[in-house]
Amino acid sequence: MAATALVVALAFVYFTDATNFKDGEKVLMYVNKVGPYFNPHETYHYYQLPVCRPKKIEHKSLTLGEVLDGDRMALSMYDLAFKQNEDKKELCKVAYTEDELQLLRDAIEDMYYFEFVIDDIPVRGFIGHLEEGGYLPHTHKIYLWAHLNFNIEYNGDQIIYANVTTKEQAPVGLDSAVTAPFEVAFTYSVKWHKTEMKYEERGKRVRDNSFFPKTLEIHWLSIINSMVLVFLLIGFVVIILTRVLKSDFARYNVDEEESDDLDNDDNGWKIIHSDVFRFPSFKSLFCAILGVGTQFLALATGIMMMAILGMFNVHRHGAINSAGIILFAFTSCIAGYVAANMYRKLGGDNWVWNINLTSCLFAAPFFLVWAVVNSVAWGYGTTQALPWTTIVLLMCLWLFVGYPLTVLGGIFGKNWANGFDAPCRTKNISREIPPVPWYRSSFAHCLVGGFLPFSAISVELYYIFATLWGREQYTLYGILFIVYGILLSVTACISVALTYFQLSAEDYRWWWRSIFSAGSTGIFVFLYATFYYFKRSNMSGALQTLEFFGYTALSCYVFFLMLGTVSFFASLNFVRYIYVNLKMD
Repeated sequence: MAATALVVALAFVYFTDATNFKDGEKVLMYVNKVGPYFNPHETYHYYQLPVCRPKKIEHKSLTLGEVLDGDRMALSMYDLAFKQNEDKKELCKVAYTEDELQLLRDAIEDMYYFEFVIDDIPVRGFIGHLEEGGYLPHTHKIYLWAHLNFNIEYNGDQIIYANVTTKEQAPVGLDSAVTAPFEVAFTYSVKWHKTEMKYEERGKRVRDNSFFPKTLEIHWLSIINSMVLVFLLIGFVVIILTRVLKSDFARYNVDEEESDDLDNDDNGWKIIHSDVFRFPSFKSLFCAILGVGTQFLALATGIMMMAILGMFNVHRHGAINSAGIILFAFTSCIAGYVAANMYRKLGGDNWVWNINLTSCLFAAPFFLVWAVVNSVAWGYGTTQALPWTTIVLLMCLWLFVGYPLTVLGGIFGKNWANGFDAPCRTKNISREIPPVPWYRSSFAHCLVGGFLPFSAISVELYYIFATLWGREQYTLYGILFIVYGILLSVTACISVALTYFQLSAEDYRWWWRSIFSAGSTGIFVFLYATFYYFKRSNMSGALQTLEFFGYTALSCYVFFLMLGTVSFFASLNFVRYIYVNLKMD
């Protein structure tokens, strides 16, 4: 039933029919948002600027993804008719006060751009432009684009592409010499152009002719380089471990008489066989991490598979946001099942607390960060502040879908759990752990276990940040899926190697360390994000900074949960394997 509801919800969100127009039929244009060019997540409603606006503002009904993306579409005053050109048609006249003039000047100096929407196609342009020149004397001129020229391409009865230019008419000067009251007449032109491009290909046209600079290209050389290095690393670790384990098995699995002849004292990982399966402390938290980490692994895999299948078109606003929200709610059953199943295997009794902890492990930090960011955005009056209706919808989605599915998954996980079935019997008294050199310490393991997976994704990480915090439209989902597979492979491989080194040092506390060693990749991602913010972007301002570091910290937390889960299960299978093949007295 849940799977059916998920399919219906996703189909409702993503599959829309093409709009067919008749000659002369009115084409609706929506104004959407404005904001500083270099602060992609600081956006305001277009009508917050002193521009032409209708007496009654009519908003368009938006999808969840569009609202989360900061869209606030409203009907414009532009009168567009299908295949009918217009030349310098007056939109309105605005008499500006001094405060309104200063507001426009500040917006133009901050390089504000606007976004309109025509048949789901974003149309963007700048509010005005600056001219700086000379030293003695220095000139600083501010201009407002009062005339817009819309170019719309069509094929048959369908709109294929649209853009806006400002070249037909000189801008209006807004220098300090201009005083209120100051009247500006806004005009526009519309030109229709026939094209042979099919409607199914318009997504590529929109993507290839973006208002924002296009820097994302298929970087095959970097990907191949990363793949070669990763395969060499994995091959090196596998070969070394295979040879070492073969030697260990030959040394440990000898008959008693041969052992006496060789005068072979037990040492290394064999000597801790009675402690290696001693369950970790804080079992409920430990299992909750595994449950939520598995949920995000399923979520990330699902998102990328949907992207590869072409469900996220360029001209569909907020499609990935909607998919993420819906999939997170419906994959909560996975978190509950894995957490409760493992908790019961480890001998846990308070499964109700474990389920509640699992449901809040990510939801609570997310709500805290979101509440702070949303409050600041609300104070700024930006469109990034969610309306109360959307907040209620998201809360209901978690309360009536996400949380119940977590409980349901937990009940199945608890009831279907078998024993842990450890290959070695655990003694009541734990043995003393010998001291280890610094390069075998927890810190060194976290340093290596976090850096190597990070190095596997460092090339792609720039493109991901350019998409999330820049102006790019990510479309290289196939490459992203390859990098995702490389990341998980490197994490599992390094985790196995580090766990072997830890056990060889007669340290049996591998449970938590396996999570933190690979989970520390999130710290390296956060350090890279800090570098990106200050050295690779032009973002500024309190709101943009708070959004960037708040949501980046949450993303790094997700990295910790995901990779920590992969690391633990890889280590668990490895530890089971070596002790199953060990002859016991």
